[in-house]
Amino acid sequence: MDHQENRQFRLARRPVGHVKREDFEFRTDPARAPEAGEIMVAVEYISLDPAMRGWMNEGKSYIRPVGLGEVMRAGALGTILQSKAEGFSTGDVVTGALGVQSIATIAAKDCTKIDPALAPKPLFLSALGMPGMTAYFGLLAVGEPKPGETIVVSGAAGAVGALVGQIGKIKGCHVVGIAGGAEKCRYIVDELGFDAAIDYKSEKIPARLRETCPEGIDVYFDNVGGQILDDCLAQINLRARIVICGAISQYNNTTPVKGPANYLSLLVNRARMQGMIVFDYADRYAEGAKEMASWLREGRLKSREDIVEGLETFPDTLGRLFTGENFGKLMLKV
Repeated sequence: MDHQENRQFRLARRPVGHVKREDFEFRTDPARAPEAGEIMVAVEYISLDPAMRGWMNEGKSYIRPVGLGEVMRAGALGTILQSKAEGFSTGDVVTGALGVQSIATIAAKDCTKIDPALAPKPLFLSALGMPGMTAYFGLLAVGEPKPGETIVVSGAAGAVGALVGQIGKIKGCHVVGIAGGAEKCRYIVDELGFDAAIDYKSEKIPARLRETCPEGIDVYFDNVGGQILDDCLAQINLRARIVICGAISQYNNTTPVKGPANYLSLLVNRARMQGMIVFDYADRYAEGAKEMASWLREGRLKSREDIVEGLETFPDTLGRLFTGENFGKLMLKV
């Protein structure tokens, strides 16, 4: 065990604009044996998330940036090879910030044991993992939807947006999704049960919002930022709630981030715009996962995973998040 090799991607430089393969160093080192309180994990699936782009930037944020020369941070799932931590045994399956590597040696307290008998392993990085908890708490705790209200979600075919829309339907709301391309728009309506879809690639969003949200917008769940945020702010109702979950349209900017131009709509409508970070709800994950799992079992909630094989594909596969090429929760199978 002590002589296993660990294949890994380390951050070599701060990306400018879109992430490139040259921004990382791919190397193979001996896997480090665990010390007291640690576990050694064979990584099986790695979650690829838009937030990873922000973690590469220097500067103050909700989490410290990945240091140059460090293994790239990522949520992942794997099986314990060795344990020197009480309550964790060889063969246990865990999730945690294992990083973009094939073997992770990490403090056991930073990992969570999961039962793969309850659901396929990839689900613990999608509907039952960080995207699921982001959708659940972002919509229900921050968006506070009420039956009969209208919810609009951008990035609606993505890992978080697809779940937000379905939860909105479960809660009795009229749900409109904004997605890119006819196939994704068909998917969220025909398979996920959204009431309507807007194709930002081929349709005029302001006009389509008026058509699909005739009574205005009560909750806007924003995953993209930019012009789409402005378009939705123009049509919010009195005391609307805007959930700022992400701004994927802005992450690769080489110019200043575009903020909302018509923020005075918040004043006129006495509306609330609030940022949402999933880690703030860590002490309630069990609550969210329990309800999400019950909806999955009942067939009221569907989850779609976009799994790419091969650790070595990491830089190119990550780039798919920012071009809209992924369809569902993007992850790597190591």
